[in-house]
Amino acid sequence: MKTTNKLISVNKENDWFSIQTESIALRMYFLSDDIIRLRADFTEKYEEASYILTMTGWDDKLDSLLGNERQRIELLEPEFVENKTHYAIKTASLTVKLFKDPFVVKIYNQDGKVIYSDLPNRAIQQDHLGRVYHYSETRDERYFGFGETTGNINKKGEHISISPKDAINHDPSKTKNMYKHIPFYMRVDNESHHALGMFYHNSWESEFHMDSEVSGYWPRYSYFRAEGGDIDVFFINGPKVTDVLERYTQLTGKPYMPPKYSMGYLGSTMYYPELPQDCDDAILGFMEQNDREQIPVSGFQLSSGYTVGPDNKRYVFTWNQKRFPEPSRFFKAMEERGCPVSPNIKPGILVTHPYYDEYASNNGFIKTADSENPYTDSWWGGMGSFVDFTHPDGRRVWKDQMKRSLIDHGVTSIWNDNCEYEINDRMATCHFDGLGGVAGELKAIQPTLMGKVAQEALAESAPEVRPYVINRSGSAGIQRYAQTWSGDNPSTWCAMQYGLKTIMGMGLSGVPNNGADVGGFAGPRPEKELFVRWVQSGVFYPRFSIHSCNTDNTVTEPWMYKDVTQLIRDAIQLRLSLSPYLYTWLRRSTQTGEPILRPLMVDFQNDTNVYDVEDQFMWGDSLLVAPVLEKGVKQKDVYLPAGQRWLRWGTHEVYQGGQTITLDVELDTIPMFIKQGGFVTSTSDINHLKLDQVETLKLHLAPATASYELYEDDGETNKFQQGEYKLSRFNVDSKDICTINVKAEGDYVSPIKMYEWHVISPEKGAFWCKLDGELIPQVLDRNHFADCEIGWIFDCADNTVRVRYPNLNKDHQLEVSFEKFDLIGMIEETEDE
Repeated sequence: MKTTNKLISVNKENDWFSIQTESIALRMYFLSDDIIRLRADFTEKYEEASYILTMTGWDDKLDSLLGNERQRIELLEPEFVENKTHYAIKTASLTVKLFKDPFVVKIYNQDGKVIYSDLPNRAIQQDHLGRVYHYSETRDERYFGFGETTGNINKKGEHISISPKDAINHDPSKTKNMYKHIPFYMRVDNESHHALGMFYHNSWESEFHMDSEVSGYWPRYSYFRAEGGDIDVFFINGPKVTDVLERYTQLTGKPYMPPKYSMGYLGSTMYYPELPQDCDDAILGFMEQNDREQIPVSGFQLSSGYTVGPDNKRYVFTWNQKRFPEPSRFFKAMEERGCPVSPNIKPGILVTHPYYDEYASNNGFIKTADSENPYTDSWWGGMGSFVDFTHPDGRRVWKDQMKRSLIDHGVTSIWNDNCEYEINDRMATCHFDGLGGVAGELKAIQPTLMGKVAQEALAESAPEVRPYVINRSGSAGIQRYAQTWSGDNPSTWCAMQYGLKTIMGMGLSGVPNNGADVGGFAGPRPEKELFVRWVQSGVFYPRFSIHSCNTDNTVTEPWMYKDVTQLIRDAIQLRLSLSPYLYTWLRRSTQTGEPILRPLMVDFQNDTNVYDVEDQFMWGDSLLVAPVLEKGVKQKDVYLPAGQRWLRWGTHEVYQGGQTITLDVELDTIPMFIKQGGFVTSTSDINHLKLDQVETLKLHLAPATASYELYEDDGETNKFQQGEYKLSRFNVDSKDICTINVKAEGDYVSPIKMYEWHVISPEKGAFWCKLDGELIPQVLDRNHFADCEIGWIFDCADNTVRVRYPNLNKDHQLEVSFEKFDLIGMIEETEDE
């Protein structure tokens, strides 16, 4: 076994540090004041070839493949000093101390507090099987992230496996990995609440033990273990959780910006594409029924039944002519309804596939460990081979097939499914873009490259259309290419409860645009109450799709229970009404990497009480949502974070923060609160995201001195990348006169015709309102307010000053006076004695 028990020397090379221990040579790189890389390459070759990293300070053999996705930076060259017991290296934010005997890496923040420490005498190891280990001391802290896992959000005391599987009908309550491979997590100190991220740049199957073992011979510890590769860890400083996520997504890539329609209700089911014939008409009938029910569908995820051959097996990139006789006609009809279709494709090719030889003869497959023959393993319907996306020829053949079979018929979106690459022989060979590698190291990378190829194919075929890719599996970095979801969940209350935690965990792992199958995928149809509550929760998922493969010959559809269809309709309409807010946050996540649906600890990191709250979330930074997740309950306890007051969404009833309140929750209730200092945009104009435009924008403000944003673009093209967008900034100074300065940038011409401010003021109404210094007329008859061109009114029903005026399409200032107003001149001022 190779270990790092004793430090021999530390030397500063050109822009990195050479660290020699008694049996392993390590390297340390400083990418910034807050990002430190420590790498132990047990071969000591230190080659660089990463599909994952988008920010590097060194030459990488895959630079040309990633192209503009990758940013080359200048590494820091901090000075270091040697002391009797240790070496010290200091940046503007952190101090790293390398202790000599035993060898230990410790990291200190600016306050001199230890935020990370190796486990002495057991820091980094490689065993005789090539497995690598990294041990750290466990402190008084919590652990978050780990990609797509089940169980609770805080993983302290848990064992987490990072080993993607086709985890159909999994138990959501138990901590385990599902479909993704993202070995990243955050440690948050329980006292200081300082956050530190740790990303293991290793794509082998791995596991984390987070204070889950106890030994009398060692201090409390946690460790990472991988089946091979390096210990290549990036320490990512906070102190805020959002700081860590912004820096982590600098390393692995910012989330991509999907088209606006992807925010809507995405229809899907295994049922319709599996009918023996005329599946296209059945799906169009589903769309017509949604129209009759007044439930708009923004996209349709087409399951793989369209590829079923005469032998009832699935052959990707083929068409079942009985089920879909004219694919182009079907896609056109759906597009005309404002509902693009995302066909399901899978990277396994059965040996009976009509195109199998084309892939095999073009180096399209992963190969056996000891020959040039395609590797075969169990697949859906029999034995199959797997496309090697690390081979340029594999990518080319797959892309050509995608264009010929799907994109040429009018497809603008791709759904990559069943892409976990469950390959039993980890020594099966992958091309690795000429470097040569094995499946054990690269199978987690394959679905991410599959997402990249889909995005490229769509962009090449229709450069003017914004690609939309959905992936079930992926590695760190998948957020660059695809929206994701948590796979084939069961239709149970437990799945709804813990599925929400999985979504929050993904958001804490740099993948904000994710979701779950609402209503459950596997099992009998969801019972009525469960379905309503799941939709009421699911409309806040970044990806909102109702998808099913029910075992009782039913289909999970929005109108499946007639007596509660109105509640389903109301929930979906709520999501559509808040689409300007959601779209702004979707864009913000592409800039910062922060989650959209997020646990309370993201925004209230210093409130100790929020860390145990896992059934509530913030939606953006302004709305707190506490969905009802338990069967039969009539009341729900809701914790309101300390430090500000909270206003019930809709009524604006005031609650002080730092307390738990109990609310009545009938079946039509979704508890929602806007924080004091919150800003939410909404509209009543949108029934369909692709066909309708926002003409009247409602701007809900609970005043505090702060800045806010609204993002707009056409929602369909990539013109925003050339500056055709509009980013409006609202700078609020909240005093007796609430002053709102509006400034905008970008070339996009907004379709918004009218601004309608809703300034929440429970204490009193406004004295006057001004627009660019000119008094706005007060509307005394509320029945005339909705039709006025410009005016203001105070609504006592919800304690809101409403101000309407045309969109000026220029910088401007709105003032709302809450000054004292002595109507009759008889109110005397008194001084406190």
